[in-house]
Amino acid sequence: MGGGSCFNALHGLKPLMLMLVVQFTSVGVNLFYKLAANDGMDIRLIIAYRFTFATVFLAPIAFFVERKSRPKLTRAVLLQSFFSGLFGGALSQNLYIESLSLTSPTFASAITQLIPAITFALAVSFGLERLNLRSVGGKAKVLGTSMGIGGAMLMTFYRGVAIDLWTTHVDLVHGSDQQQPHLEAAAAAAASHDEFAHRVLGCLLALASSFGWALWLIIQDKMGEKYPSYYSSAALLSFMAAIQSLGFALCVDRDWNHWKLGWNIRLLTVLYLGIVGTGVSVTCTTLCISMRGPLYASVFGPLVLVLVALVGSLVLEEKLHLGSVLGAVLIIGGLYAVLWGKSKDIKKMNQSVPTTTSFEDQESTAGSVVEIVSLPPDNNKGNNNMNKSTVTNSQHDRIET
Repeated sequence: MGGGSCFNALHGLKPLMLMLVVQFTSVGVNLFYKLAANDGMDIRLIIAYRFTFATVFLAPIAFFVERKSRPKLTRAVLLQSFFSGLFGGALSQNLYIESLSLTSPTFASAITQLIPAITFALAVSFGLERLNLRSVGGKAKVLGTSMGIGGAMLMTFYRGVAIDLWTTHVDLVHGSDQQQPHLEAAAAAAASHDEFAHRVLGCLLALASSFGWALWLIIQDKMGEKYPSYYSSAALLSFMAAIQSLGFALCVDRDWNHWKLGWNIRLLTVLYLGIVGTGVSVTCTTLCISMRGPLYASVFGPLVLVLVALVGSLVLEEKLHLGSVLGAVLIIGGLYAVLWGKSKDIKKMNQSVPTTTSFEDQESTAGSVVEIVSLPPDNNKGNNNMNKSTVTNSQHDRIET
């Protein structure tokens, strides 16, 4: 009994552990993005290499692990994988990078924290989630989503006083200080040349990127119903995104010298982004969506801001501020609220499932009704219907099926 309950508890924590792995890998993705960009590598090339290496990593795993259980690849699944690669990979990533160039990383990251709210609205629209404000679970999910968005906005728009908790004297982007005068001059030039139009366009691009990511979560949920092979699904997404991002990168940059990879931070970046940041992350997200739905997977997004703030203070000499701490409290509180509301919905669904009455209960309860379901024999494959017969205790001591 103790071992079984412990196993069930660990199995119930599986979606939570999967999404925590995704968020920790996302911290590494943000860190390597910054290191590679500081080295002068074009972000569009990083995205193209990212999905290419992810496809090379996932394709053999999907082929050998799921070769016996993988369902047939239909046109509908191919179409869904194409849109998954577009909205969850190539398009959303490139739109986000363009919004960064037009505005600022702080502004763009704040807009992308609307993904849980957009996913929740889309999930309710498509009938994947129920907006039941009368139940405690429904109110908790709405409140938790709002708290997460509010915390993310507070972290990005309000700095407050600096908090010196520790000093590691480690700055991986040590060359960034030399580039500050150039960046300040570029920022001043951009401010004097139609800054408002750039800010509006950057906001729209960040919103489009967030909408694309939320739409991918919905598409992936639908795709998992017809194609529940998670490694193959992630490999298809990476393959489609690789083709799309490679085509876009070739249209933007055809200088083959920029595409060369050496034994440096650029190769390490694309390897990490492809294998861990996409291969492991997309597989875990796909599995979590199949277990808890798209809304559950989306609410963990703001948690990246908390982890990035901590890692930045440790290895990038970035100081924590009061706004970051207060925002982190709101984000974690909202995350727990959504998880608690989702657990309430799951318990309510489990309680609504009728229990099966055993023969011992049927014999000990006078006048009770037992529904006996007998499967057809193996030699009668043409009949897929189950034969049902209802028998009462007062009729016979011998039950014939």
